[in-house]
Amino acid sequence: MMAVPGFTVGAFILLLHLSSVANYPNGKVTKSCHGMVPEHGHTPRTDPIHNISVSQMTFTSGDQIKVTLSGPEFKGFLLEARDAEALTGPPIGSFTLIDSQMSQVLTCEDTQGSAVSHTNPHKKTELKVYWNAPNSAPNHIQFLVTVVEKYKTYWVKIPGPVISQPNALPFTTPEGTVAPLSTLPPVSHLTKSFSASDCGNKKFCVRSPLNCDPEKERACVFLSFTRDDQSVMVEMSGPSKGYLSFAFSHDRWMGDDDAYVCIHEGQTVNIQPSHLTGRSHPVMDSRDTLEDMAWRLEDGVMQCSFRRNITLPGVKNRFDLNTSYYIFLADGAANDGRIYKHSQQPLITYEKHDVTDYPKNIGGSRSLLLLKAHGALMFVAWMTTVSIGVIIARFFKPVWSKVLFGESAWFQVHRMLMFTTSVLTCLAFILPFIYRGGWSWHAGYHPYLGCVVMILAVLQPLLAAFRPPLHNQRRQMFNWTHWGMGTAARIIAVAAMFLGMDLPGLTLPSPWKTYAMTGFVAWHVGTEIILEIHAYRLSRKVEILDDARIQIFQSFTGAEAEVSPFFYLLTKALMIILSFSHMSIFLSGSCF
Repeated sequence: MMAVPGFTVGAFILLLHLSSVANYPNGKVTKSCHGMVPEHGHTPRTDPIHNISVSQMTFTSGDQIKVTLSGPEFKGFLLEARDAEALTGPPIGSFTLIDSQMSQVLTCEDTQGSAVSHTNPHKKTELKVYWNAPNSAPNHIQFLVTVVEKYKTYWVKIPGPVISQPNALPFTTPEGTVAPLSTLPPVSHLTKSFSASDCGNKKFCVRSPLNCDPEKERACVFLSFTRDDQSVMVEMSGPSKGYLSFAFSHDRWMGDDDAYVCIHEGQTVNIQPSHLTGRSHPVMDSRDTLEDMAWRLEDGVMQCSFRRNITLPGVKNRFDLNTSYYIFLADGAANDGRIYKHSQQPLITYEKHDVTDYPKNIGGSRSLLLLKAHGALMFVAWMTTVSIGVIIARFFKPVWSKVLFGESAWFQVHRMLMFTTSVLTCLAFILPFIYRGGWSWHAGYHPYLGCVVMILAVLQPLLAAFRPPLHNQRRQMFNWTHWGMGTAARIIAVAAMFLGMDLPGLTLPSPWKTYAMTGFVAWHVGTEIILEIHAYRLSRKVEILDDARIQIFQSFTGAEAEVSPFFYLLTKALMIILSFSHMSIFLSGSCF
């Protein structure tokens, strides 16, 4: 993740938007054309309350018939016309829109305009379109519609009127009603908590913290796989009031993954297989592949279990379990059956594992070493080496003016620290690209600010290499440019670090991460302010001593002829002593 927001590093982001048919608020639901079933994972209602009416009951080729969908408020819909004698067949004919703000035509079964859906999730009570009869239409046509009132409340294939060609025999086939809905597998209630006693012996376990026991520790995140001949029993447990989920993945990135979600809904838990198609919400699949589903809720801990076959030939989106995969574990908030982005970075196993192989007891990490190294190097560079280098250059010139390897000691130390800052920045800069394999589009402004810091960190030493001589007329311009670019780099780097701390890839503890970072910034700023005040007070002492010396010179110059040579020499010696005393105070005080 720094890469991110907004899965990150193999990250498993589970996000659902306001829903409609197939959970697409914009109505692009071509995936549901054939079965007309929303991929919501809930049981459809069987008591239709919406109605389809038509402008005429007979048709011939080329006729245009007005079709009206009406009823209580709904958000989404999918309307099709099919052969009344073969409702499982493809859509027949095409539709013409009356109001393109409320509806849109879809291409189903390679036929353009063969279905109509919504364009937005706004509530509506009526929808009107025209159906165009094709040249080769069957004798009887029936309109079917799927209507979504809200995420968990929807009706599938509500039957509309049957219209017939003039010379066709009367339609009497009883099949012209609602297509039968598949029954969902039963779900039972767990009577006791899962146990970790068989981990590494009979169970393949993933645990965080490692070796925790869900039977004894509420905060234990637990996932186990127990092989039983040709099936695997899965147990998942963790503290969550929304959802728990895990996924099998071929890599450490979200996309093309076999996922399973346990969602807290009211007083029950819905166990749902799904698949991930990218960095977006999961697509819910049929539960027909799961058996022996059970769940338990107690003291904020959610537990669910199910059984599935190791191999599922012909079942799309389900992986064979006798192969090695990375395993993701995530949790987050849920509301009314919708799940949202995980609350923290997913736990990801360090390597691929075959859960049907020899039982193991493994752990994972919510933050990868590359991202930790990136943050640590940037912190050292921009909160330590650069800050000390600036203080050395600003306040230690008079103290460390001794020549060291051909240059003043302060300058050698300053140059070494600034060069170290640039090197650390370059090393840290490439680590997220190695981890992500490219640019991260989900990390907000952090990577953009990081690029600016990187550019300035490279330009600063290049600019210093062309520094004009001390008394050159361009030296003052160089000084201001060098100071301005350096100050800008420090400010932008601090802003980037504050933004980077909130990215899930580091999993830094809140709110202490903000307190610690603020403390470091305050310490550096406070130190420079105190040193500035101290240097100003010393400079004021210099001015006072210089004024006193000038006054002494002026008062004694006019009376030199009248004062003894001995007294004059004594006065000169006193002024020299005062000057050296002031210089010693300045030098010693500058060290602070």
